[in-house]
Amino acid sequence: MTIDDAPREALRGGPRELLRWVATGAAVSRADLSRLSGLSPSTVSQRVEALISQGLLEETGAGRSRGGRRPRQLAVPTGGAVVGAIDLGAHHARVGTLDLSGRVVQARTLPVRIEDGPEEVLGALLAEVTALAGAPTGPDPEAAGGAAVGALRGIGIGIPGPVQHATGRIVSPSRMPGWNGFDVAAFCAGRVAVPVIVDNDANLMALGAHRTAHPELDHAVYIKAGTGIGSGVISSGRLHRGAQGSAGDISHCRVVADPAPACSCGNAGCLEAVASGAALVTALRDQGVPVSDLTGVIRLIDDGDRHATALARQAGRAIGEILAVVVNFFNPQVVAIGGRLADCEPLLASMRATLYERCLPLATQTLLIERVAAGQDVGITGAAHLVIDHVVAAGGRQA
Repeated sequence: MTIDDAPREALRGGPRELLRWVATGAAVSRADLSRLSGLSPSTVSQRVEALISQGLLEETGAGRSRGGRRPRQLAVPTGGAVVGAIDLGAHHARVGTLDLSGRVVQARTLPVRIEDGPEEVLGALLAEVTALAGAPTGPDPEAAGGAAVGALRGIGIGIPGPVQHATGRIVSPSRMPGWNGFDVAAFCAGRVAVPVIVDNDANLMALGAHRTAHPELDHAVYIKAGTGIGSGVISSGRLHRGAQGSAGDISHCRVVADPAPACSCGNAGCLEAVASGAALVTALRDQGVPVSDLTGVIRLIDDGDRHATALARQAGRAIGEILAVVVNFFNPQVVAIGGRLADCEPLLASMRATLYERCLPLATQTLLIERVAAGQDVGITGAAHLVIDHVVAAGGRQA
């Protein structure tokens, strides 16, 4: 085992991985888990019993015998307990409840106005999630008097701006007036009686996409390109946040641009000021093209408008230039782009070409460059897995 393999190997057979194997159907019994993990039957049984006591696994009857006693089958409970998820954007939010395997139970998209401020926006979204879960609101679940007490195990929230993960506080967001310094975790703690985990939306997209499409890969970079631009990093199979939670924030990396447009951070020529959906809207308006939002930009590109298509290609090159540095430095196995701009073929083609041009051959030899395929629920899926991982880890400490 190499040093690079050590973190991944240390996770093998941990409670979270046992739960994932059962959730994906890779294992249906303790014997399967022992075979996959390489752990002794007694160790697996101990960890399974702990997961059962937490309500994260259940026994569903006897399976097929292979010469001895019929094994007791395991499954992730599909009824009752759920986790809530909120994927907040500048104009819309995707909210939902998911079961303990990470499958969507209910989900809906709601219009939001991020400029209305954190109390109004988050208060409405928390109420929506708890209503979907049938869970009571308020810090005292018994006093709230609602049904299904205990059905909601936690809520994950993705924020479209920098989040100090350890505290749940938002730090200097570029397009979220009134949100700077807001303590999302503390605000939510006063309104719901379950754990609330807060992270950047690109991190949650990365976690959701990785668990859905590439759980077998150790190193990946996922880009979220919509109104803004961000990315999430998977290292040794785990979400990598760095020291303060800003790992993967490529939005304020400088790209070569002439003229270099001003960025909301106070600098000029940042990737977000050049290649984001908001930047494309601004650039088209400056050229006299009447467009009001990113939807209008995408429509123009789909219709073959030469101004919009040229700008999309320029944006793809800019994103590719920054990602080339990331790929050469980090050497991921996959680079996947999600968000509304991911369906823009001129941008994707230009990004891909720039990566192959600027990266070392060894770095791109087996590199997958693709779209995030998990659809509109990728963010809430990542939020749910964040909560499930927290619940499992908390149970392990209590034991």
